[in-house]
Amino acid sequence: MELTELYQKGESELRSRDIGWLLDGVETEFVLSNNRRVIDRYTIRQRCIDGVEAKTDCSILGVKLNTPIIMSSMTMPIPGIVDNGLMAVAEGLKRAGSLMWTGTPIPQDLKAIVETGVHVAANVKPFKDRRMMFNAIHEIQAAGVNWLGIEIDSGQGTKVHDRQMASDCSPLSLKELKEIRKDVSIPLIFKGVLSREDAEKSIEAGADAIFVSNHGAHTLDYLPHPFQVMDEIVPVAEGETEILVDGGFRRGSDVFKGLAFGASLVGLGRPILYGLAANGAEGVQEVVERMTVEMKRIMSMTGFASPSDIGRDILIE
Repeated sequence: MELTELYQKGESELRSRDIGWLLDGVETEFVLSNNRRVIDRYTIRQRCIDGVEAKTDCSILGVKLNTPIIMSSMTMPIPGIVDNGLMAVAEGLKRAGSLMWTGTPIPQDLKAIVETGVHVAANVKPFKDRRMMFNAIHEIQAAGVNWLGIEIDSGQGTKVHDRQMASDCSPLSLKELKEIRKDVSIPLIFKGVLSREDAEKSIEAGADAIFVSNHGAHTLDYLPHPFQVMDEIVPVAEGETEILVDGGFRRGSDVFKGLAFGASLVGLGRPILYGLAANGAEGVQEVVERMTVEMKRIMSMTGFASPSDIGRDILIE
């Protein structure tokens, strides 16, 4: 299936089920509509003379990937989409040479997912019960994942429309983040950075990477799209920690823009769900591979041989 067809079929399938409302956003849903407006604000400066043959493989924090496109952190509602949904996602992402990122709840079969050979990251929420949070950190590391993520933006839990979802959370302090750093022996990522101040504190706490993200429109209403804050974050983080980004990315051109803003990797949330609902593991693989091909075409016609070469000046606002 073509990418547009995958999205249409997948979303239609999910909307027809009880879990379809999870695709929506917090309160007014401003974040979802703003994501697309901001991404579309930027056009691409074509430089086709002396065009190059582009490659999309990359390496970050000890992980080699075929593409800079990865899965954003989520567990729900994957198990309810197809039988053995998490394993299907793992298989699709493995074939695409990408990375799988689980969320809360921690999958019971996380170790089995790791054993499929797919690269895996796993997230932990800032539970009010800090002992529960550290137990989750230990459980994830014991499963053998590549990276561990902390959701610094879930201090008030998550919300869809007016419905409170996770509510057993509280904000983390800089001191607590430093304690987490001491307890984590693998690359540690702080997810949900949306300001220069949080980027600076993340670096001070020892983050190996920061994930610039508005959490799929499931935390606070009226958050910016990452592109609206990347220019204040990148000068602080560049050379100090890796930068990842997600937030409404749907096409290879969107990914290209994310890399141009300074990210090393771009995460997908809903597109992974759409691919899974439309065509199982193959649908997940197709989403990542088709977006990668789209991005590669643009790289060739703008003079970038590698994802890491893409620069901010290629974008016109």
